[in-house]
Amino acid sequence: MAASFHLIAPNTRVTANGDGAPVDISASATRTYLCTLDIADQIEQEALDVSIWGSADGEKFGTQLLKIPQSFYKGNVKQVLELTYAPDVRFIRAHWDLTRWGRVAPHPMFVISLLLDEVPAFTQHAVVR
Repeated sequence: MAASFHLIAPNTRVTANGDGAPVDISASATRTYLCTLDIADQIEQEALDVSIWGSADGEKFGTQLLKIPQSFYKGNVKQVLELTYAPDVRFIRAHWDLTRWGRVAPHPMFVISLLLDEVPAFTQHAVVR
């Protein structure tokens, strides 16, 4: 059965650059995930950059695996993370960078989540009618 998990928990309020907790993906059957970044709230004149990083040991995250397009507004963005080409990656985590400009509140603020749904394996048999 395909797994679903959050790299950034629902309704997480972020006001500074940061990292999510590492998640062990070594038991994944397909190593392919549909990633959904959801922005539930934000203020004007700011940008959000979210990426997913990989690690073999869960400590050193030196491999960027996916960069989600920069976001400015509420809504969601979906993108596929394919890890079959990186068999040494056993752990993944999210990283986010916030940018703010303008003359209003000095600190950026987003309310976000990042859900990963494992894509199930496709069968080898074609359906014939």
